[in-house]
Amino acid sequence: MNVFEAILGMRSVRDYTSEQVDAKKVPSLIEAAAMAPTATNREACAFTIIQDVALLQHLSDLTKLLFSKHPQHHHSSELDHFIKPEFNIFYGATTLIIICVNKDKPRAVADCWLAAENVMLAAFAMGLGSCVAESALLALNDKQQKINLGIADEFEAIVPIVVGYANAHTVPTRRKRPFILNWFKTNIA
Repeated sequence: MNVFEAILGMRSVRDYTSEQVDAKKVPSLIEAAAMAPTATNREACAFTIIQDVALLQHLSDLTKLLFSKHPQHHHSSELDHFIKPEFNIFYGATTLIIICVNKDKPRAVADCWLAAENVMLAAFAMGLGSCVAESALLALNDKQQKINLGIADEFEAIVPIVVGYANAHTVPTRRKRPFILNWFKTNIA
């Protein structure tokens, strides 16, 4: 599979089997993240990996609780999902990769998102599904949870990505044609 095939084939997966991702695959995902281009050349990303299903469930429940306490910050459609007791914000995935940034390097946030794309493309190439679970940031950046997860105070969780085995084939969604606002070309005769 070439990179363009991976880009065109990758989908966000929102339904996973309970099969655990082999811990031997995770370092390759992190290596892919570390090889991402950097906007600032600071290599400011740090990683926390969770493969403890009970801890993932706790973080899901905590996120749902925090969402319910701050409904003004979310769309009502999001809240509809979050109030269902059976809803898991990680969609049943067994691995969570949290990409963090050093808060002293705020312009490096772009680097974390570039690293996230590499993780997701590498996961797809390995036969794994992935999805950004941005709603988890509420719990992941909670002071007590950062202590529990060993995320040093100078770091902030930026991109939580779930990784696992898709429960079924994810059907491609239709995309709008790219909207090109302007395109300036030099007219050379």
